[in-house]
Amino acid sequence: MTTRCTNGAHDQHDVYEAQCPCRAMLDLLANKWAALAIGALEGGPQRFGAVQRRLKGVSPKVLTQTLRRLEDAGLVDRTVYPAVPLHVEYELTELGHGAAVPLGALRAWVEENLDRSPATV
Repeated sequence: MTTRCTNGAHDQHDVYEAQCPCRAMLDLLANKWAALAIGALEGGPQRFGAVQRRLKGVSPKVLTQTLRRLEDAGLVDRTVYPAVPLHVEYELTELGHGAAVPLGALRAWVEENLDRSPATV
């Protein structure tokens, strides 16, 4: 039985439907930097610089945009501590921890199977 997205409470979802709001979450979680940022935050709260060092190759602009999108989606909490200099930490919400499980499995699968692929993307 196929479920369809409904307007209102969204109690039924089908990511294959063009207008399903699930697609926005899927798009966010399928983003390379979002998936890696969630993984970097699995160990607990991190400052921006620590996340950036863990995600080798991400620019500050892209990381800022990614963390904002994750926060807007309810996957990450941002806490500002009033200090000089300003101290900001990011951590996964309960929803973010839930997303971290399948994303962790996907990252592990990629690392284990990359050499089996005839061509790297």
